[in-house]
Amino acid sequence: MKRPQRRPGETPASGPSLLERLTPNAAGIDCGAAEHYVAVPADRDATPVRSFKTFTTDLQRLADWLLACGVTTVAMESTGVYWIPLYEILEARGLDVVLVNARHVKNVPGRKSDVVDCQWLQQLHSVGLLRGSFRPTAAIAALRAYLRHRETLVQSAASHVQRMQKALVQMNLQLAIVISDITGVTGLRIVRSIVAGQTDPRALAQHRDPRCQAAEADIIAALTGHYRPEHIFVLRQNLELFDAYQRQLAACDAAIEAHVDALVAQAPAPAGPLPGPRTRRKPRDNEPRFDIRTPLHHLTGVDLTQIDAIGPYSALRLLAEIGTDMRRWPTEKHFTSWLTLAPHNKISGGRLLSSKTLPSANRAAGILRMAAMSLGRTETALGAFYRRLAYRVGKAKAITATARKLAILVYRTLKDGLVYHDPGAAAYDAQHRTRVLRRLRQRAANLGFSLVDRETGEVLEGAVS
Repeated sequence: MKRPQRRPGETPASGPSLLERLTPNAAGIDCGAAEHYVAVPADRDATPVRSFKTFTTDLQRLADWLLACGVTTVAMESTGVYWIPLYEILEARGLDVVLVNARHVKNVPGRKSDVVDCQWLQQLHSVGLLRGSFRPTAAIAALRAYLRHRETLVQSAASHVQRMQKALVQMNLQLAIVISDITGVTGLRIVRSIVAGQTDPRALAQHRDPRCQAAEADIIAALTGHYRPEHIFVLRQNLELFDAYQRQLAACDAAIEAHVDALVAQAPAPAGPLPGPRTRRKPRDNEPRFDIRTPLHHLTGVDLTQIDAIGPYSALRLLAEIGTDMRRWPTEKHFTSWLTLAPHNKISGGRLLSSKTLPSANRAAGILRMAAMSLGRTETALGAFYRRLAYRVGKAKAITATARKLAILVYRTLKDGLVYHDPGAAAYDAQHRTRVLRRLRQRAANLGFSLVDRETGEVLEGAVS
């Protein structure tokens, strides 16, 4: 939909407010790609609404004008990425910047221009009706930028792996059927040899690594096909791009390691030593190769990897999204609500209409959901919880519920120093059985019946164990 044309000469709306102004020194900013519209209280300047271009010098003039008007707090909508330079400049000037979710203020009739929009933000912020979005500290935000860029590099490299696979299939080289990963040791050796000009299946099969489970005869059969020059050309170019992304990933990992070391140098030493790792699992192919657990323990004073399904790299990505200070969320319910992992209850007339979770692109929630998915085959208490819910309500809801439990454990660990010990799947199943029997006994008693043990014939009237 085409955005309404801006009218610089539009007369700002005026009129007394019926609400008490809790923050009289508040301003509102409507961010755009080419210019920002700023509104300050009407008694601070003869022209309370001004527009500034998005050049750095104009943003500095914007900050000077706000300070000259006695503004101490600013509200702005999170429009694309246009707000980020202005946010950083205003924050460096000592202003309290509140980043507002545009969804919370867009469904208001009568605001069809940027002038009225920034005035509406200023009025709502002055009476305390806006809630700020979470943004970590500058150091954590920098770490988050590195890790998000790394995820982009991994996804780009994966797309070229898929194109290599497509080129192989077009030549009827079914290499992916006999080996699990064409970017492994055996797969890359064979692909590089094909790009170099080798088309003899027996010669290519000699690149089989001794640890490869596929037999040499199967590899020969899979590599017997039609080696067409146009497909080999596509294979070569995608292999070169894949190698380029691997070099970029190595450089990105070095930058992440340097930034983490800088954060550790500024953090106080933890109170206790780092506990031993729960598993000896090696980092996965797409994970960094430097030590992550030690600096994370130095930064937080706790070990997040004690929680099931959260490895060192997942813990690093999670901290880059939520930071290390849990005081931004008063309780664990606030934290799970921010993650959109808590039910969003809609109640009308005392009736629960819906309790679905809200749609969200929260990256921290995505990390926890991926961790929850990996718990299904583990003999842990969280794994047993996931399997019980998956059988009853389906896998999608079970993933959300398990991710919420993981979020609560992460919150308690970072805020209260929780040391999590997994009781195991058997202990969870026994506890769940006890709860079910207790409810059944109570229901039977309400109906005038008793529970009877079918094996012993004993009437279960006391506490169920």
